Amino acid sequence: MRRRKKVVPRRNVEPEFNINFRIKASKVRLVGDNLDEIGEAVDQRISPDVYNTRQAQRWAEAVELDLVEISPNADPPVCKIIDYNKFLYNRKKKQKELKAKTAKTVVKEIRFGPNTDDHDFNFKLKHATKFLEEGAKVKAYVHFRGRSIVFKERGELLLLRFIQELSEIGSAENLPKLEGRRMIVIIGPKKKRKN
Repeated sequence: MRRRKKVVPRRNVEPEFNINFRIKASKVRLVGDNLDEIGEAVDQRISPDVYNTRQAQRWAEAVELDLVEISPNADPPVCKIIDYNKFLYNRKKKQKELKAKTAKTVVKEIRFGPNTDDHDFNFKLKHATKFLEEGAKVKAYVHFRGRSIVFKERGELLLLRFIQELSEIGSAENLPKLEGRRMIVIIGPKKKRKN
């Protein structure tokens, strides 16, 4: 015998903005690009100005749109007569575009041991060069295991050499510092000059 899934009732989600009869202010400042069209529909000249809230709600009802409180903290609150769902859709779309435009910083890690030989060093240097050219930051660290912590100077020299080798395409944000059993340095890409 199969069990039925428990149906969870949907909760009524409060709207993000006050709309229509949720607007508590007695007067509102009406703004928008469509005020002329709304004025024609209700046979009245409507311009961006302060109006009685109930009057603005009647105009919104007449054109089958919503009165949306855009800026509730203004005195009086700023409202628009628009399609609320379309307004939310456009707002979400703009936020998505802004999020996509913000640069995401990528940090790539490169690990060394205090006794890293030249071949390994050059191999990791090549990878770091590629990462910096792609615009990512490089977090290079020397991990000290067991008693190798006594070779702190070797680790520091190794990281300083690493910074020196990458000096043409990247710059260190700070000098190597010891954090627990790791000596860390972060190298950021140098900004390319525009001609």
